[in-house]
Amino acid sequence: MGLLAGKVALITGATRGIGRAIALKYAQEGADVAFTYLSSASAAEELTNELEALGVKAVGYRSDASSYEEAHTLVGEVQKTFGKIDILVHNAGITRDTLLMRMSEEMWDAVINTNLKSAFNITHAVAPVMARQRGGSIIYMSSVVGIGGNAGQANYSASKAGLIALSKSVAKEFGARGVRANCIAPGFIQTDMTAVLSDEIRASFVENISLRRAGTPEDVAGVALFLGSDLAGYVTGQTIACCGGMKG
Repeated sequence: MGLLAGKVALITGATRGIGRAIALKYAQEGADVAFTYLSSASAAEELTNELEALGVKAVGYRSDASSYEEAHTLVGEVQKTFGKIDILVHNAGITRDTLLMRMSEEMWDAVINTNLKSAFNITHAVAPVMARQRGGSIIYMSSVVGIGGNAGQANYSASKAGLIALSKSVAKEFGARGVRANCIAPGFIQTDMTAVLSDEIRASFVENISLRRAGTPEDVAGVALFLGSDLAGYVTGQTIACCGGMKG
């Protein structure tokens, strides 16, 4: 279909799961893709080869999303290589789950820094670029627990709720320059994070989903495609739940 033909996308945390699915979906729709990874150079090389096989330009950058300096360096390098940045998908994130009274300061800080502070870092670097271009789409990967909270995930829920508030503020600050900012709030998605759960726990989640199945990274990638494309040209400051009708 070529919904993203001529566009350049920067995706953080793209070597697996949802980020990887979005990178592939974007390339299939014609976007050149810059992406980040933190640990696995082999996975980054594999993804680069897959993206290039789809006929687009693709470059992987090793970058720590929680570092302000690295985020700004990254954006400068992407600009030099690709000439512009039309779409930012901030997908990098971690979990450190436990009940609040058992949660250490390190567990709290690690999740907030990787999931929320990193969003400030990369937005601070990318938004002015998009403002000068007079257009762009910023997409943050939030979560349904950022809307409703979840026992044992106070740090993760707080970080994902913060992304929702951040997106609304960015939408208001940069809307006059044609820059849109939105969130996707995935529900129970089949990724490495959920693969560690027992069959019983997974079954209990599915019973609470109207569509009676877990979501896939490709389900989320479809929403990211919409938000990154011109089809969503009048959509900003919104949070779209991609949860199969998960009940609160």
